Amino acid sequence: MSESGAGDRTRTGLAGFVPSGQFFRYLLVGGWNTVFGYGCFFLVNRWLATLMPEYSYLAASLISNLIAVSVAFLGYKWFVFRTRGNYLREWLRTLAIYSGSILVSTVALAPLVGLIRHFTRYQGQAPYIAAALIAVFTVASSFLGHRHFSFRKASPPKGAPSDSALHT
Repeated sequence: MSESGAGDRTRTGLAGFVPSGQFFRYLLVGGWNTVFGYGCFFLVNRWLATLMPEYSYLAASLISNLIAVSVAFLGYKWFVFRTRGNYLREWLRTLAIYSGSILVSTVALAPLVGLIRHFTRYQGQAPYIAAALIAVFTVASSFLGHRHFSFRKASPPKGAPSDSALHT
């Protein structure tokens, strides 16, 4: 059975949708990219804070997300889903999957920073704490979108044998 072929869907429960090896590789790439994206956010925010101190974290979030999405795309393509070709189409799909979380992140960042500043003593650190909390949401919500949209395998032509038929 292939890792993402139709044969995997015949298993019951979560195992039918998420092959364990693929999910483990996804967690590795996702973990790396979370650290990388957060590092980008930190550096871009520090730089922008010198130019526009009040809301630098909003611009830093957008910029660092675009960089991190592009890095994640390559890790997912080469290491997790192992697809060939279609770079532009798959990158645009990846961006589409992440665009929802980028939008939610950008919209949620300012109120979350405000809440952290209001309820804690971490005034200067609030944007970084808020970004870390939002990163957890992004990692948790993107796997299925990538698996079933960004890097989905093309369906076999009608009447062609499926992966499961080829491996029986």
